[in-house]
Amino acid sequence: MERDKKFIIRKFFNEYLDLNRSKEDEQVTVDSIRNGVEFKGTNLWVLIFATFIASLGLNVNSTAVIIGAMLISPLMGPIMGVGLAVGLNDFELMKRSLKSYLVATLFSVTTATIYFSFTPLDEVQSELLARTSPTIYDVFIALVGGLAGIVALATKEKGNVIPGVAIATALMPPLCTAGFGLATGNLLYFLGAFYLYFINSVFISLATYIGVRVMHFQRKQFVDKVREKLVRKYIIGIAIATMCPAVYLTYNIVRETIYHSSANNFITSELQFPDSQILNREISFDKREIKVVFIGKEVSEEQIQNARNKLADYKLDQTKLVVFQGVNGAGAMDIGNIKSMVMEDFYKNSEKQLMSQQAVLDSLNRLLPDFTGSNLMNEKMGQEIKVLFPCIKTISVSKSLQLRVDSLRMDTLTYAFVDCDRSLSKQEKDKMLEWLQARTGTKKLRLVVE
Repeated sequence: MERDKKFIIRKFFNEYLDLNRSKEDEQVTVDSIRNGVEFKGTNLWVLIFATFIASLGLNVNSTAVIIGAMLISPLMGPIMGVGLAVGLNDFELMKRSLKSYLVATLFSVTTATIYFSFTPLDEVQSELLARTSPTIYDVFIALVGGLAGIVALATKEKGNVIPGVAIATALMPPLCTAGFGLATGNLLYFLGAFYLYFINSVFISLATYIGVRVMHFQRKQFVDKVREKLVRKYIIGIAIATMCPAVYLTYNIVRETIYHSSANNFITSELQFPDSQILNREISFDKREIKVVFIGKEVSEEQIQNARNKLADYKLDQTKLVVFQGVNGAGAMDIGNIKSMVMEDFYKNSEKQLMSQQAVLDSLNRLLPDFTGSNLMNEKMGQEIKVLFPCIKTISVSKSLQLRVDSLRMDTLTYAFVDCDRSLSKQEKDKMLEWLQARTGTKKLRLVVE
């Protein structure tokens, strides 16, 4: 009975989770990754354009533009190439992949630095800030995304997995943020963003290696066994040299994530008091410090000390708790200051909105005379008409929009409506049209004689 259960379970997993059911020809998959490794000519120019697009997206805080740049970017190629090289024991492919990876990284950071050095928009947006501090979730996303990428490349029904992996793993935005850090002289932004990029790269490569080994790709065979051992040593050495700092950095990320989670749990559980509210909190893993600002009824020193005594229960025994009271505390932030800050932000936003609306009104006011005709007609024009065309009783000139139905093309035309006391000959109409075109300064003029 037990054997039957095991057989049924094994059959279930083999039927539904077998990666070889729709596996692409192995050589096709390997060639596909190899072709994406090289960064010369077209591939390099596409990368440069993608970097510009991503930098623009980060600059104007547009998620859609950033996603578009990630879809365009060919950065995944050399990163997956490194993982494939380790999995196949291919030292030549590893050298090509690492060289292309360094070239791609250098060109991307340089392009972003040039862009952010000249752009007039130097405000730090939320999309930029999101690329400066990697978390444990970025590690998981890179690892799982890389696994999805190699599995998709190795199957016949690839679907839209590869574009999805390119978006999820987010390789391009951290490089652009690193360029922003260099352009603005902010070393912390540069290091944080490059840190995120490096972590993503390593774990995508690791995922590719795992996928290649799980799917039993055939390793490269050497006739000279001594050379094979040497190549394997080189590959293992490079892999370890790359993985060691990544493992150390990931370990720190995990510790920081756990620390922040414990600190937030502590604040939620132990720093909730009646008639008092937490205005702001700052958690510093490096300083082992929690700063909390309260507003409302003052919290007694005894209550704060009781909370400090419970830090060890949340594995925060080396952490310093700093509390700022909202009312009459040393170094505190009182309600009057809070109100003034809120009002200052309100007035700044209102002023910005009013300036934007005024710019729109000014633009419309500049266009209005053209369409009403007030800038096309004056008393001097009336005196000229009396001399040149005494038969004219009234004339009105204005601009209007014309839509061509066949091509859906919109155009602006100037119309002149003339009321005469007699019929005009063709020569008189032609002469009047030429004069009006010269007088109004436009060739696109229609004359309508009534």
